[in-house]
Amino acid sequence: MIEALTAGSGPVAIDAERASGFKYYGRAYLIQLRRNGSGTFLIDPTYFDDLVDVNAAIADAEWILHAAGQDLPCLDELGMRPTDLFDTELAARLCGFERVNLAALTEKLLGFSLQKQHSASDWSTRPLPPEWLTYAALDVELLVELRDALDVELREQGKREWAAQEFEAVRTAPPPKPRKEPWRRTSGIHKVKDERGLARVRELWTARDEIARTQDRAPSKIVPDPALVDAALTNPTTSAQLLTIPGFQRRHARTHTKRWLSILADVRQAPADSLPPMTPHLDGPPAGHRWASKDPTAAKRLKRARAIVTKLADEHNVPAANLVSPAAVRAVAWEPPRRISTDSVAAKLSEAGARDWQVAIIAGPIASTLRN
Repeated sequence: MIEALTAGSGPVAIDAERASGFKYYGRAYLIQLRRNGSGTFLIDPTYFDDLVDVNAAIADAEWILHAAGQDLPCLDELGMRPTDLFDTELAARLCGFERVNLAALTEKLLGFSLQKQHSASDWSTRPLPPEWLTYAALDVELLVELRDALDVELREQGKREWAAQEFEAVRTAPPPKPRKEPWRRTSGIHKVKDERGLARVRELWTARDEIARTQDRAPSKIVPDPALVDAALTNPTTSAQLLTIPGFQRRHARTHTKRWLSILADVRQAPADSLPPMTPHLDGPPAGHRWASKDPTAAKRLKRARAIVTKLADEHNVPAANLVSPAAVRAVAWEPPRRISTDSVAAKLSEAGARDWQVAIIAGPIASTLRN
């Protein structure tokens, strides 16, 4: 395979299948590669410590991935790192296409229909069924042709340089910073209205995460989020009460019944100063919907800045979130430069991660609205 990839020419189409929703870790369980003159190859990476030799064979080639940000981390774990990237999903967004999934783009631009019935399958399954392998191979079958079609579209719209900057940003993006309080993102936590209830969510979430990490199992497969919230609200004291909550009736949850009840008992006795506050400490701007109560003037700035971004996005036929990240807009609206100018706003946007092409479009209009 390495010899064939080395002998091939042009870019390399790459895809990776993970077991999201089934496993705790986001490792790759199948990697697909296709190159003109080489053919298509499927690799089971679980047999190898790394794939650095594969990486060396294609190191000088452009790598084509669809939604590269999803697959690059698991490829990086195996020693596979591109030096040149083309992201077909991101390219389609910049071109203004409404539907940017692989099947929709392949049908629109190339006239072929792709079946996507195995996209949410458990790819850690062994052996992998033949029909899954066929599905996986077809995911890279047309990526090179799709890349070429999107490249033409980008150039016709005058957006090829924009795309190059976006691809490079994805390729060089650092790993996301760990969230300080990830348990606060538990689905349904808004139903909990007091600190002790939040403490129950926090402690149950933390225990579930430890179990899931140890077993390499998706946390939702241990206990789903709604069940954690239900337990925090009802505060059961016996096994019978706990097992009335559907999520705790699962085999993987029932095994730890004593642990769940012990956690709830400990929270009942916990001192008040150990309980989490209802409002988390924030290092940056709060969520946009809270601005009106925290800083009405900043809320007005945010509303006007968002309106400017929406208008410019429509003019350039680009989704607003791709014209500039919402986080960058919040950063400049929450704490604008002391002296408002195009240059100072541009510096603030760049500091928040905006690319040069984005800054060139939006810095002036946002500076103008902030001055007013």
